[in-house]
Amino acid sequence: MTLQELENSISKLPPEDLAKFREWFWRFDAKNWDTQFEADVSGGRLDSLANAAIREHRAGESTEL
Repeated sequence: MTLQELENSISKLPPEDLAKFREWFWRFDAKNWDTQFEADVSGGRLDSLANAAIREHRAGESTEL
């Protein structure tokens, strides 16, 4: 199935099914995002950002939330 066919099918869903699809896709997308984020953390790809934030905080360049 192509993306265009998928978009076409989704656009024809009745409102109740569209709501179910939206909920399913939200969970699906969140799970994939979490998986990618965990892989980035484990792989050290966010270390430089975290270290920069810690340095800025220690230098007094941050504010409490």
